[in-house]
Amino acid sequence: MSIEREIKLALPPEQADAAARYLAKRAGDAGREIPLDNIYFDTASLALTQAKIALRLRKTPDGWLQTLKAAGTAEGGLHSRHEWEMPVAGEALDIDALTAACDDEKAASALRQAAPHLSPLFRTSFTRHLWRLALGGAQVEAAIDRGDVTAEVDGETRRAPISEIELELLEGDESALHVLTAELSAEVPGLTPENINKAQRGYQLRAG
Repeated sequence: MSIEREIKLALPPEQADAAARYLAKRAGDAGREIPLDNIYFDTASLALTQAKIALRLRKTPDGWLQTLKAAGTAEGGLHSRHEWEMPVAGEALDIDALTAACDDEKAASALRQAAPHLSPLFRTSFTRHLWRLALGGAQVEAAIDRGDVTAEVDGETRRAPISEIELELLEGDESALHVLTAELSAEVPGLTPENINKAQRGYQLRAG
């Protein structure tokens, strides 16, 4: 288990290039871009979201990962939550391995009970532009995500755009996230705290 701490910022699409230029200058390199395709699962009765957990299968250039995220907090764009992540052989969940790794018995129990009834609910597909930055003694991974969320509802494809910055603390003091947020906000007009994560957007899209 790890505790993910990150700040999410809604990024006006017209400011994406300015944000990328600033992060590249701050990091001292051009960064790297990776495509990410994600499938989110739940039951028809939304048992996982009712248990305040999210289940994701992610395709990366290096293979597939499955991730379980438990309830956390989000305030002023700062998100903090427990997550369990591991590689899987292909485009299929390994619920037994994930529940064995999960040391939150409430979350593990909810996942086990939901497992026979899980199905894909929505997808997110986006390009992630990544940089690693040093701020004092801290290390922060900065990402610009651009793409969309899609959900099939009654034969209709619903779509919503993704345009955001994620600043994830890899090591060091959490204050580094706030310092970098202030720097970015001074350089890139229109950034605002984003308290809704991609999974929540997918559920909202399905709800109409």
